[in-house]
Amino acid sequence: MLNIHNLSVAFGGEYLFEEIAFRLNGGTRVGLIGKNGAGKSTLLKLLSKEIAPDSGTIATEKDTKIGFLKQDIDFELGRTVLEESYQAFTEIKELEQKLEGINKGLAERTDYESESYNQLMVDLTDVSHRYEILGGYNYQGDTEKVLLGLGFKREDFTKVTDTFSGGWRMRIELAKLLLQNNDVLLLDEPTNHLDIESIIWLEQFLKNYPGAVVIVSHDKMFLDNVTNRTIEISLGRIYDYNKPYSKFLELRNEIKEQQLSAQKNQEKQIQQTEKLIEKFRAKATKASMAQSLIKKLDKIERIEVDEDDNSVMNVRFPVSITPGKVVAELENLSKYYGEKRVLEGIDLLVERGSKTAFVGQNGQGKTTLAKVMVGELEYGGKLKIGHNVQVGYFAQNQAEYLDGSKTVLDTMIDAANEKNRSKVRDILGSFLFRGDEVDKYVKVLSGGERNRLALAKMLLEPFNVLIMDEPTNHLDIKSKNVLKQALQNFEGTLILVSHDRDFLQGLTDRVYEFKEGKIKEYLGDIDFYLEQRKAEDFRKIEKGEKVQVRPKVEEKKNDYQTQKKLKSLKNRLSGVENKISQLEKDIAETDHNLLMDYDTTIAKPNFFDEYQEKKDLLESLMEEWEKLSGELEQLT
Repeated sequence: MLNIHNLSVAFGGEYLFEEIAFRLNGGTRVGLIGKNGAGKSTLLKLLSKEIAPDSGTIATEKDTKIGFLKQDIDFELGRTVLEESYQAFTEIKELEQKLEGINKGLAERTDYESESYNQLMVDLTDVSHRYEILGGYNYQGDTEKVLLGLGFKREDFTKVTDTFSGGWRMRIELAKLLLQNNDVLLLDEPTNHLDIESIIWLEQFLKNYPGAVVIVSHDKMFLDNVTNRTIEISLGRIYDYNKPYSKFLELRNEIKEQQLSAQKNQEKQIQQTEKLIEKFRAKATKASMAQSLIKKLDKIERIEVDEDDNSVMNVRFPVSITPGKVVAELENLSKYYGEKRVLEGIDLLVERGSKTAFVGQNGQGKTTLAKVMVGELEYGGKLKIGHNVQVGYFAQNQAEYLDGSKTVLDTMIDAANEKNRSKVRDILGSFLFRGDEVDKYVKVLSGGERNRLALAKMLLEPFNVLIMDEPTNHLDIKSKNVLKQALQNFEGTLILVSHDRDFLQGLTDRVYEFKEGKIKEYLGDIDFYLEQRKAEDFRKIEKGEKVQVRPKVEEKKNDYQTQKKLKSLKNRLSGVENKISQLEKDIAETDHNLLMDYDTTIAKPNFFDEYQEKKDLLESLMEEWEKLSGELEQLT
C-alpha cells in the first residue's frame, strides 16, 4: 500500500529523521512511538502527503485512500452530529442527489416513449446500482452503530456539532474516518478524548480493520491490545519490529545486549591485532606481516550499539504543609448549565492522603466536579474545604492557557515570585527544557512539550492536594512513567480524572464512576473497577436492569450439603457465563462483518437461520443464568 524510501526531514539545519525506510501492507497495525518532539506527528503528515519531505519518496498503490485523524479539526457550523458524520460518504451523498433529480424528472415527465425518458430510466438503473454497491442502503445504520460505539447517545444525533466540546467533535471526526473504508488509517492520539468504554470499542474495531493502520499513541495498553508492529523514532533513526509495544521493548533490549556482547568480543580481537602489529613493527622480517594486519584492521566494520534517547523528566511533587484529616466534604452538591443537569445530589468525603480516580464517559461531570472543587465554578449544595488545604490544579486544557508569543523561560519567570524565581531554570531542566530550549517560543512546542511546561509551571505554587484532569494527554510513554512514579511518591492527597488504564493501574485506591449526574464508589484500583463493571454490565444484558454487583459468596462453614450445592451452582453458573461470553463475542463479530461487508456476509449458506439461532440460544442462556443466580442468592 505504502512504500517509504530514504525519507529525510530537517528543521533548522538539524535532521528530525534521516533516510528512513519501511513499507505498510494491509492488516499491518503500527504503533508509532518516540519521545515528544521526535517527529511522530510530522511523519503522519508526510504519509498523508499534507507536507513534503526534504528528500526521499513515498510511493502508494493506485487508488489507495488515506484517512488522517489530526489533533486540530474544523467543522462547518450548523450541521447535526449525523449530518457531519454523513460527510464520510461523499460519493453516496452525490448519488442521492442524482437519484433525487432523476426521480423528480421521471415524475414530471409524460413522454414515456421518448429517447430522453428512456435515458432517464437507464441513468436510474446505473446510479441505483452504484448506490447499492457503495452501501447506500446501509450507511445510515452503519453510522449510528459507530457513533454509539464511540459513546454518543441517540438523542445526541440531532444536536448541532457547535454544542459539543472539542473532545466530542474529535469523536465525530474519528467516526467519519472509520466509516470511509480507507485503505490506510493514520491516527494521531485517537484515545486522548475517549473514555475507557469507547477505547475498548475502538480497540475491537481496529483489530478487525482490514487496511493498514498507523497509530501515534502514548497509551501503552491500547498499543499492546491493537498493534502488531512497532516503529520507534529515536535520535533521527527508526527501529522497526513486528511486535506490539511491550514485546518490542523486550526484543529491543535483547538485540542491544547481543550488540554489546558482539562489540566486546570485537574489541578484544582488535586489541590483540593491535598488539601483534606493534610487536611485528619492531622486526624488519615481520614488517610485511604488520602491514597485512593493518590492512585487515582497516577493513573491519566496527559493531555499533543502538543509541537510546534516555532523557526523561525528573519530577517530584513536594507536600507544602500538612492539612486537616478531612480535605473536602461535599453534601447534596449539584451543578446545572441552564436546564441541563450535570451533577445532582453528590455526597463525597475526601480524606487526607487518599488517592482517587474519577472515571466515566465524557460529559458526565468529572471535569465539572474538579472545577467546582478548585473554585472555578458556582454550584448548589454544600462544599467544605478542610483546614490548611492548598490545591494544585492541572486542567485538561492547561497547555492552552500558555501564551504562544512567550518563550519557555519567560513563561516560567512571569509565573514565579521572588522566593522561587531563582529555581526556574532548575525546574525547567528537570522537565527536559535545557540550554537553548528555554528560548523556544511556546507556539512552536509540540503538544507533549506544552504539557511538560504546564506541569513545570505548577511547581511554582505550593500544594498538598493535587487535582489533575487528563495529565497524560500528549505525554510520551517515558514521561508518563516518570509522572506516574512522581504521583506514587506524592505524600499528599490526589484526585485524578483520566481514561488511561495503564496510567491509573496501582495509582489510586478508590474509583468514582460518573453516570447520569450521579457518582458511584468502587473501593479498589482501576482493575477492580473494570472487573466490577464487567460483572454489572453482564447482569444488565438485554434486561436494562440496574443490578448492583454482589460481593463474593461466603460459604456456610457448618453446612456440608449447602457448601456442596453452592459449589455445584457456582460451577454451573460459571459454565453458563462462559457460553454467554463466547456467544456475545460471536454475535458481535457477525455484527462487525455485517457492518464492514454486508453482501459477502449474508451470502453464506443459512446465514440468517444460524444468526437467529445464536440470538435465541443467548436469550435461553440468559434465562438460565437468572434462574441459577436466584438459587445462589437464596443460599447466601
